[in-house]
Amino acid sequence: MAPQARWEAGGFLPQMPESLERLDLLLLTVAKGRRVHQDGIRFQGLRYLDLTLAAYVGEEVTVRYDPRDMAEIRVFHRDRYLCRAVCPELAGETVGLKEIVRARNERRRNLQRVVKERRALVGTLAHSLGPTQLPPKPQAQPPADAPAPAAAPASPPSSSPSSSPLRRYAND
Repeated sequence: MAPQARWEAGGFLPQMPESLERLDLLLLTVAKGRRVHQDGIRFQGLRYLDLTLAAYVGEEVTVRYDPRDMAEIRVFHRDRYLCRAVCPELAGETVGLKEIVRARNERRRNLQRVVKERRALVGTLAHSLGPTQLPPKPQAQPPADAPAPAAAPASPPSSSPSSSPLRRYAND
């Protein structure tokens, strides 16, 4: 019998979960493992808190969330519901995962643009000053407690400049 015919014939009762929490759990399909820290659970760059989590510091938990509302997550320990942890920064708001990702990507693009502009400015300044006006690059200083480097063995002076492994320049 076709599904539509069964539906129209009647007698079809969907199987409902025992409680609203079970129904809620079925609707929250995304699950991720996380560790509980002293300051809560860190997830998607946000921090989530609940007093119940204090007893589970250092424990691995499963986090389930609605990607359309990142203000709160549901926390499970060994497949048992613990609590709803709330993000204080997003409390009282409905902020979706897409909005968070979009804001992060926009911030990243802005920072990349600023870095690119500053590199171009440094390049322009370095070109306009020329090599003689640029300040010397700082030399790395060995730590005071570091042993002195061993002296290089003396090599006989070479008579021909072509036998040297170092490249010679015209202005030397």
